[in-house]
Amino acid sequence: MLKWPRAILLAMGVVLSSSTFAADMRIGFVDTERILREASPAVRAAKKIEREFDARKSDLQKISAQGKALQQLLDRGTLAEADRRIKERELIKMNQDFQRMQREFNEDMNTRRNEELSGLQERVNSAIAQIATSEKYDLILQEVAWRSPRIDITDKVLKLLMDK
Repeated sequence: MLKWPRAILLAMGVVLSSSTFAADMRIGFVDTERILREASPAVRAAKKIEREFDARKSDLQKISAQGKALQQLLDRGTLAEADRRIKERELIKMNQDFQRMQREFNEDMNTRRNEELSGLQERVNSAIAQIATSEKYDLILQEVAWRSPRIDITDKVLKLLMDK
């Protein structure tokens, strides 16, 4: 007769009793990334942020174009040495300003995006809680390594957010 160590037998008992309990549980999954991509409030927020930052993005593109034009002028090699040094300093200054402006732009845009997403996350959590309560879910997960499509309730959450 095979003798099992006590710890293994206890663990097997926990697994067996857990599987019995788990069979009675109702579990759902919400794909948060998909919600943030497709939910109508998320789409509206992204467009709003894009409009807010359009002017600054345009300014960055203009400075980039000016820098490229100045670099091409320097690459041609047709400038006198004194003019070349002046243009090189101008290009270095322009590049420094561009990098600073781009860094500030990205930081401001990320801050703004995080503000919008925090408000959206509250609405998503509320929608999830509403579905969990009304449909009697025991557990709803938002991030997992793998899940069965049969427990995915993302479409329900998207539909509920569309109504708001």
